[in-house]
Amino acid sequence: MRVAVIDRTICKPKRCNRECIRFCPLVRSGIEAVIFDETIKGPVIAENLCTGCGICVKKCPYRAIKIVNLPEELEEVAVHRYGPNAFRLYRLPIPKLGKVIGIIGENGIGKSTALRILSGLIRPNLGNYESTPSWNEIIRHFRGSELQPYFEKLSSGKIRAVLKPQEVDKIPKYVRGRVIDLLNKVNERGILQEVIKKLALSEFIERRVENLSGGELQKLAIAATILRDADVYLFDEPSSYLDVRERLRVARVITSLARENKYVIVVEHDLTVLDYVSDLVHIIYGEPGVYGIVSLPRGVRAGINVYLKGYLREENVKIREESIKFELRPRPPEWKPEDVMVSWSRIVKKLGTFTLEVEPGEIHRGEVIGILGPNGIGKTTFIKILAGIMIPDEGYVDLKGKLKISYKPQFLSELRQDLTLKEFLEANCDIDMQSSWFKSNIERPLALTKLMERSMEELSGGELQRAAIAACLFKDADIYLLDEPMAYLDIEQRLRVAKLIKRLTEEREAATFMVEHDIVAQDFTAITLMVFEGVPGKYGYAHSPAGLRRGMNLFLKEIGVTFRRDLETGRPRVNKESSYLDRYQKEVLHEYYYIPSTD
Repeated sequence: MRVAVIDRTICKPKRCNRECIRFCPLVRSGIEAVIFDETIKGPVIAENLCTGCGICVKKCPYRAIKIVNLPEELEEVAVHRYGPNAFRLYRLPIPKLGKVIGIIGENGIGKSTALRILSGLIRPNLGNYESTPSWNEIIRHFRGSELQPYFEKLSSGKIRAVLKPQEVDKIPKYVRGRVIDLLNKVNERGILQEVIKKLALSEFIERRVENLSGGELQKLAIAATILRDADVYLFDEPSSYLDVRERLRVARVITSLARENKYVIVVEHDLTVLDYVSDLVHIIYGEPGVYGIVSLPRGVRAGINVYLKGYLREENVKIREESIKFELRPRPPEWKPEDVMVSWSRIVKKLGTFTLEVEPGEIHRGEVIGILGPNGIGKTTFIKILAGIMIPDEGYVDLKGKLKISYKPQFLSELRQDLTLKEFLEANCDIDMQSSWFKSNIERPLALTKLMERSMEELSGGELQRAAIAACLFKDADIYLLDEPMAYLDIEQRLRVAKLIKRLTEEREAATFMVEHDIVAQDFTAITLMVFEGVPGKYGYAHSPAGLRRGMNLFLKEIGVTFRRDLETGRPRVNKESSYLDRYQKEVLHEYYYIPSTD
């Protein structure tokens, strides 16, 4: 079965010569294999006629066309298709009463589509986009599976579903007013005060929605979802914008819903959170923007490990060229005096009513220092002091020689310019973009090829993040400062970026500071850690860089959670609260970041 997909967000027929039509050999022979559809204002490829020659793919200047071959039997499990030459989804995750079902996969692979179908917002068309089937036909399609009774109850109104959307930053465009007034309107379960306490909403409960930060909007959306009286709760990326403490707080609230015998489904890119909340995991694999296939359910540990290994044995599918493995026992760093690149004295910086104090420290060639701490504690302020953007009130930063610094900021709105990505990189970088080094080290790992002719103003959050990372790492620098590089990225992209940062730091004998809330990404990338603590918005205290184990113990003790290592992949896993391992590590070992002898 041949599938042709055209990305309508990239396809710009008015800006090209419609070469996808003009050069098609079938069209030139008189067969209408590719036509220009006036309704959608773009080309349409007749998949039953397409020979898969790939000429249209090569001729499209915007790389908007993909042609892939899929097994014919997949059509029997087609769940939804958006239109001609558009994305299609095969199979669905299976909701289970009293269980949290986790969904893992790349962006553009169908995770949000699956949630919208299971919530009832989209009626699955079973691949027939021209005529949506009736609920009876849909139920008959899923007969014999656990989805049959689920859709019977959903279609008849016997169960109610509520979905926490992915893009919480758009909430102020549609909702106005005070947070407390909005939550009172949706308080169908009468548990508002309990939710305010569990999610720590009291600090902004009286503020207006339009004045909230990204993390506050996320917690508002989660609270509004939980307050509704529903049978099915679906959460699309609930940890975005949140720090580690807030992510685990949200995870506990989500798991409590399953204990009330509800259906709970979570899409999440932070492996720590996904591991903590889920009972079962579905992997969605395929080609982003083209098709997605939902795997069989697996136990959460096995599912995440299989995903990291990149091979689904039951499906006999390889989803990655190489497996991802973490160091089971991180080696303590050993540095020579001549390796020091930057050192700093005790630093104090005051910003209004906020004060940041930093202990003395240093960074060495080939070292990645991970920076961990709550939001509003001074991490970005410290990075800006290192970059020379801010001047400390007390203390100094000592650069050992004339070192070049490359800085990726936390907020990316200033990058939205009237330039293509290619023009932006050419203007901001000093390495040849046509070189094999750029293509193999930056362009391909960050999947930038098809974005090069796109305007920076059109890029999504994840695409803009990858562009910012490329602009930072593309510079020939000695010090790299990366502020939350994993925000908006999916799991696959996070792992690629982590490997890229680690490898380039070592190869260039540079030094890198990385502010990041994803503990799995920090564990994979960082050699040493700087831990920030204090009172958000009032006082921040930064400890000197410490080894990974010591730094993690300091940080995890502060937030009151324990981690162990998975012996198969080496990845860090959070212990369930009050579990045997959690209590044993806290009370007996006094170790919050521990490598057990058995798992």
